[in-house]
Amino acid sequence: MNPVVLPSTRLPVLALMLALGGCAALGPAYQAPDLPVPAVWSGTAAQPAEDIAEWWKRLHDPVLDQLVAQALAASPDLKIAQARLREARARRALAGAETSPSVTASASASRSKSSRNTSSGATRDLFSAGFDASWEPDVFGAIRRGVEAAEADLQASGANLDNTRVSLVAEVARNYVELRGAQARLGIARANLASQSETLQLTDWRAQAGLSGSLEVEQARTNREQTRAQIPSLETSLAQAEHQIALLLGQAPASLHAQLAPVAALPQVADALAVGIPADTLRRRPDVRAAERKLAAETARIGVAEAARYPNFQLSGSIGLDALNAGGLFSGAALGHSLLASVAGTLFDGGRLRQRVAIQNAVQEQALANYENTLLTALREVEDALVALANSRQRQDALGSAATAARNAALLARQRYGSGLIDFLTVLDSERSLRSVEDNLASADTARVTALIQLYKALGGGWQREVQP
Repeated sequence: MNPVVLPSTRLPVLALMLALGGCAALGPAYQAPDLPVPAVWSGTAAQPAEDIAEWWKRLHDPVLDQLVAQALAASPDLKIAQARLREARARRALAGAETSPSVTASASASRSKSSRNTSSGATRDLFSAGFDASWEPDVFGAIRRGVEAAEADLQASGANLDNTRVSLVAEVARNYVELRGAQARLGIARANLASQSETLQLTDWRAQAGLSGSLEVEQARTNREQTRAQIPSLETSLAQAEHQIALLLGQAPASLHAQLAPVAALPQVADALAVGIPADTLRRRPDVRAAERKLAAETARIGVAEAARYPNFQLSGSIGLDALNAGGLFSGAALGHSLLASVAGTLFDGGRLRQRVAIQNAVQEQALANYENTLLTALREVEDALVALANSRQRQDALGSAATAARNAALLARQRYGSGLIDFLTVLDSERSLRSVEDNLASADTARVTALIQLYKALGGGWQREVQP
């Protein structure tokens, strides 16, 4: 086969289009915004941040560790985020492929016979084969900006996957703590119910002995039944927390009952946590990184919209073989070729392309505002969690002292009432106070662990960078 030689008049055109393909891309060059960030958190000193990638293990609860491992392996939310990351990776590869030429191959064979009325009636064979190639030089950077946007979208999808892990782990831990808290409150309610049943029996004996009236018996029964009425709502909260954990793990609602039914204490809470400085948190939080990468993508798309207003260039060519028989395809006489360079541009469109640039500028401004809002929200969430954790400790300590005093008061009231030293109203008040304080203490214990979980989530803990293929 003879080599294909391009005519000398076509070579300058090809060289010019290759040179134009290296021009600078249109649109703004992206730079990450430099937003003001406080040096330290309120009420804390500058300190190195702890490694909180697997913060739930600091709670020293084997059941929670197992639940988190199951969630990270089978959560539907995580599967959705992983599929979106694969989609973004494929879109990035597709955008990169736009920079390469397109080459197609074809081959055909045909046989035709002409009419005897109008021609000789001869049979004619035709064999052909060839290659067609086309390439669009990225003169004004539309393709390069598209690749830049796709790369930023890919990085944003990776950050969103990390953020899904952060939220998933925090939700599993929070619902688990709520379940253990409901178990604790349920145990308190049942213990109070048993104690108040003893008080009811005592008042009934005194009434039968003529030492008190039926009013005290009915008051004691009212107090007991009010406590009994709390139990169904606590059982409902317990079941709902169990069902929510199962959902987060991608399992049927009742599938975890055997694993979670045994009563256990709330996870342990660390006395101190080195939270680092705000800049560390913002670098760690995946939602902040995702918002920044989305801003980068929308900035790059301004260049895509700008480039659409300028002419586009195309270079195409073909090499073909045509012969009347199959053996003739391999002769030099069968070779044919062509090369075409073209340029096309919009002369008038009523301002459509200009408005598309204006639309993309507005989209980029929205992405910038969203990034600023995400950053400020991250700072607020950490400050809120720090305040909630500190105050929950104070509330827990105060309620602990109150619960001890309420138990002593209730015990003394029953003893003195049994001896006839005080009236029954004092017993009722002491039992009501005990029931309320113990329930509040159990809620405060739960709230403190929940506040710690919220702090870990606000700090961006719960994800680890995976090595991508």
